[in-house]
Amino acid sequence: MRKGPLRFEILAVGPLAANCVIIWERQSLGAIVVDPGDEPERIVDLINDSSLKVGCIVCTHAHFDHVGAVPELKEATGAPVALHADEIEIYSGVRDQAALWGYEIDPLPPPDVFLKDGDYVEVGAVRMEVIHTPGHSPGGICLYGPGLAVTGDTLFAGSIGRTDFYGGDHGLIMRSLRRLAALPGDTIVLPGHGPSSTIGEEVENNPFYQELGL
Repeated sequence: MRKGPLRFEILAVGPLAANCVIIWERQSLGAIVVDPGDEPERIVDLINDSSLKVGCIVCTHAHFDHVGAVPELKEATGAPVALHADEIEIYSGVRDQAALWGYEIDPLPPPDVFLKDGDYVEVGAVRMEVIHTPGHSPGGICLYGPGLAVTGDTLFAGSIGRTDFYGGDHGLIMRSLRRLAALPGDTIVLPGHGPSSTIGEEVENNPFYQELGL
């Protein structure tokens, strides 16, 4: 799919169907891979089939279903791994977290880059702003670029991420939703699970936005 100069593809991977989002620019083929949670062979096949040049692997948060394929993807591409510093505790303990759910994942490589609110992830002509959106987890982030918002488990079509996990906070996620509401209404929302939407659709119809009174 495309939005202006950017192309994107969503792969629902793993038993929890987490969305791995690949964003690239059609001329340079520079790409960002967001949340490679599982099935690394599918992700790498798409990268190779499209001749993409992955310049960064971004984790919107560190729950196991969003980071499980990071080791294989880093090995295949050599790209740095980036996440928010407030997520390092969850990232470091992700194998124990996965085991509690009955899954096993390989040890994760240390992060190469710590992102903060207002930073930009830039690969070739792809430039995505980092928006710190805690609530589902302490270091949750969204990425915003021309017409696109990758929202991880902060905002879904018609819902939001759970806040009853370790580090979750309902009040914080509601504040994060308010920040996302300031994005243009036609911005395509690429969530961490489920179908895509737009900011305008969510502000108008998502019950959690109705709770905010927007």
